[in-house]
Amino acid sequence: MKRFIGFVKKEFLHIFRDFRTLIILFGIPTAQILIFGFVVSTEITDVDIAFLDLSKDEVTQNLTDKFCSSGFFRGVDNLHSYNDIDDILKSGRAKAVVIFSENFGRDLMSQGKASISIIADGSEPNTATFITNYASAIISDFNKDFIKDGSESRLLVQSEVSMFYNPELKGHFMFVPGVIAYILILICALMTSITITREKEFGTMEVLLVSPLKPIQIIIGKVVPYFILSFINVILILSLSWLVFGLPVKGSMLLLLAESMLYILMSLSLGIFISTVSKNMQQAIFISLVGLLLPTILLSGFIFPIENMPKVYDIVSSVLPPRYFITIVKSIMIKGTGFLYIWKETLILILMTIVFIGLSVKKFKIRLE
Repeated sequence: MKRFIGFVKKEFLHIFRDFRTLIILFGIPTAQILIFGFVVSTEITDVDIAFLDLSKDEVTQNLTDKFCSSGFFRGVDNLHSYNDIDDILKSGRAKAVVIFSENFGRDLMSQGKASISIIADGSEPNTATFITNYASAIISDFNKDFIKDGSESRLLVQSEVSMFYNPELKGHFMFVPGVIAYILILICALMTSITITREKEFGTMEVLLVSPLKPIQIIIGKVVPYFILSFINVILILSLSWLVFGLPVKGSMLLLLAESMLYILMSLSLGIFISTVSKNMQQAIFISLVGLLLPTILLSGFIFPIENMPKVYDIVSSVLPPRYFITIVKSIMIKGTGFLYIWKETLILILMTIVFIGLSVKKFKIRLE
C-alpha cells in the first residue's frame, strides 16, 4: 500500500510540474464555462436597427422610443427613402429596418389601424427570427397600451414582416460561410503548424539548414502545397453548397475566390508562425486546437451573434481572423455586395497576413538550438 501511495504521489507531482496538463485540467473547463455562460445565449440585446418614418408624427415617435427603450434594440439611423434600406442592410450597420407608413398616426386615429413593416437581414436566420419576434411583441404591447379598456380584440397596428437575402430563413445560409472559415483554419493553420516542428523532431531540419535556401524560401515551400489543397477545398465546398443546398453566389465569384485565397494565405502564415514558436508537434497542435478552433466556433459569429456577447468577448473576437472572413463570405454570397462593402475586412486580413509572415521569418531559427 505504501508503494501504491508513493506512486500516486509521484503522478500528482508529475501533473503539477507540467503546466500544459494543468491548463487542460483546469484552464479549459474554466474558459468553456465562462464562454458558454456568456456567449451561448438565445437572447438578443442592443441589436442595431434603423427607422424609415414616412409619417413623422407623435405616434411614430412614441413607437420608435418604445423600440429603443426596450433593451432589445438600438436605433442607429433614420432613413430618408426606400433606396436607403438595401444599402444599410448590405453594409451591416443595421440588422433590421422598421418602416412607418405615410399618415401613420392619422390612419390610426381615424380608421383604427395603421401598417408598419419590419425588414430583417435574413443572412443570419436565427437572429432575424428573434428580431422579428421581439419587434412583433413590442408592437403588440403598444396596441395594449393604446387601447384604454385593455381589450385585445382589435388590432390597431398591423405589422408586415419580410426578410432580405434569405426569405425562407434557410439555416445553411448561415452555416456554409462559417464552415468555410472553420475548415480552412483547420487545414491551413493546424496542418502547417506542425511542419517545421516535425522537421525538428524527425531530425530532417539539418538538411534544410545546410541547403542554400533562405528562410523565406523554406517557409514558402512549406506553404505552397497546403495553399493549393486548401483552394481546392474552397471550390469543393462552394460546389456542394450550390448543388446540394441550392445556395448560389449572388456576388462576384472572382471576388469570392480572391478573398478566399487571401484568407488561406493568412491562415497558412498563422500556422507557420505557430510552428516557428513551438518546440514540438504536441505543443503546436495544442496551440492550434485550443487557440483557434474553439474560438472560431464560438466567438467569430459563426453560430452565435457577436452583438449578443459582452464587451470583453467582442474585443477578443476582434482579433480573430474568421470573424472578418465570415462577414466577407456572407456579404458576397448571400447579399451580393461588391468590394466597397468589404474593403475594411479585407484590409484587416491583409495586415494580419503581413504581420504573421514577418513574425514567422523573424522567429525562424537559422541554426539548431
